[in-house]
Amino acid sequence: NKTILFYFNILKCASPVVLINLQCPTTQSVAQVLRDEDCPSMIIPSRPYFSTKNGVLTVANQTTFRDGRGKTRNVTDLREAANGINNVLDARSVGMKIFEDYAISWYWILIGLFIAMVVSLLFLVLLRFTAGVLFWIFIFGVIGIIGYGTWHCYWEYDHLKGIPGSDLTVYDIGFQTDFRVYLQLRQTWLAFMIILCVVEIIIVLMLIFLRNRIRIAIALLKEGSSFLATSGEPVYKVMANQTLCKYANLTCDPETFNTTNVTKLCPGAQCTFAFYGGESLYHKYIFIFQLANAFVFLWLVNFAIALGQCTLAGAFASYYWASRKPADIPLWPLFSSFGRAIRYHTGSLAFGALILAIVQLIRVILEYLDHKLKGTQNSFTRFLLCCLKCCFWCLEKFLKFINRNAYIMIAIYGKNFCTSAKEAFFLLMRNVVRVAVLDKVTDFLLFLGKILVAGGVGVLAFFFFTQRIPVFAQEAPALNYYWVPLLTVIIGSYLVAHGFFSVYAMCVDTLFLCFCEDLERNDGSTAKPYFMSASLHRILGKKELSPKKAIG
Repeated sequence: NKTILFYFNILKCASPVVLINLQCPTTQSVAQVLRDEDCPSMIIPSRPYFSTKNGVLTVANQTTFRDGRGKTRNVTDLREAANGINNVLDARSVGMKIFEDYAISWYWILIGLFIAMVVSLLFLVLLRFTAGVLFWIFIFGVIGIIGYGTWHCYWEYDHLKGIPGSDLTVYDIGFQTDFRVYLQLRQTWLAFMIILCVVEIIIVLMLIFLRNRIRIAIALLKEGSSFLATSGEPVYKVMANQTLCKYANLTCDPETFNTTNVTKLCPGAQCTFAFYGGESLYHKYIFIFQLANAFVFLWLVNFAIALGQCTLAGAFASYYWASRKPADIPLWPLFSSFGRAIRYHTGSLAFGALILAIVQLIRVILEYLDHKLKGTQNSFTRFLLCCLKCCFWCLEKFLKFINRNAYIMIAIYGKNFCTSAKEAFFLLMRNVVRVAVLDKVTDFLLFLGKILVAGGVGVLAFFFFTQRIPVFAQEAPALNYYWVPLLTVIIGSYLVAHGFFSVYAMCVDTLFLCFCEDLERNDGSTAKPYFMSASLHRILGKKELSPKKAIG
């Protein structure tokens, strides 16, 4: 961990000590480190380039210098440029080390993502057979794991008591690329213990007060488990001291500028860099073109999401509304639903995606304006922008919710977007309590599943990359920053799990809308029987539901 360690001076090997001890005054192999270019062959004494004289920054006892274009510049400008170059070199060094870590550990990262995919698929397969049991085991397992984590954090906190340096704070040591440094602090384990205690209490309270809604969510999941920028060239312009120079602000070529008669007609004029871009019609309206590209991109992305949601909703709805399962279910429900969406619902899906893309583009423009006006001192402008950003963020969330349920109604009834959105909205409002509780409980359960997959694979990767345990009788690769592949595995595992569980999130939403429609359209009689499964019927009604109770 000695990141700035500098090696010996090879000239010390010419010392008389070598004749006495028959070796250089160092334990490293001289030939090896020189051949591998791990250290320099000799050290030449250096002195600081910048110096301070009477509190003033100087270079060679001078406070000013002339740059390549003959302008007089201050030494502080040179120091800022040197600091910028050093930052670039440091960033390049860190980037090269990160690239080396990826080059060394890429196959282990792929193995971790493959394990995450297998675990996610296994989790979904188990839901088909033991949805209720698996979820309760999973929930109590999470409680047990968090409890053990709380105890372990307390043990580490108590174990570090009295160890020198363990009472330092995170603020005292600052940012460290080696995260293991933070694990030597008592404050770190105390913070972990408090966070885990709060999470444990929240989970227990949710289980106590929402246990019936959790049973509904499990039942619906069990039902679903049964069915599986910038471009251009540098532009230079004439900068003249004389205001009457007719060539001022005109474009010029710095390579041929001195050969023109501009310098004669306008003494002191210079051809200086103005901006990147151009003077053509394309460059004048490049910002409009970029907005158009961004809008089309957002529209296409939202249309692809809408097509996927409508396809899944159609497949799940065909399962729910089948009178005889699985005889009345189409042979290829997913492909059949995709064909219907492409053939009949493309316009509705594109219209819903268009509305959402417009709102998202407005948010992009507001973020751009906020970035441009960040340095302004006008508090009213900042307040107005903040309010607009908040309002359009809420509007986007609302539209995503409406669109998702509208696509479900489109897949069920085949009506246009506006009609489907209206019917879905009022149907949900008539069941607003169920919507609020069931949505949050389902999201919570699926989120715990994603955390379980990402956390489990992450823990395995942590122990491997930190050389705590070997895998397949192999030691962990030597890395510059072990957290690079570790974070990659954790984030990748979470995304893989998210891709699997998002299908079930759509399944729950579809089945819930179908269930609400089922309660309003049917009364459980022989003429109008329910389409819901017997287990879901028992959980929701406990007995045969009358029409009034069903609607309520």
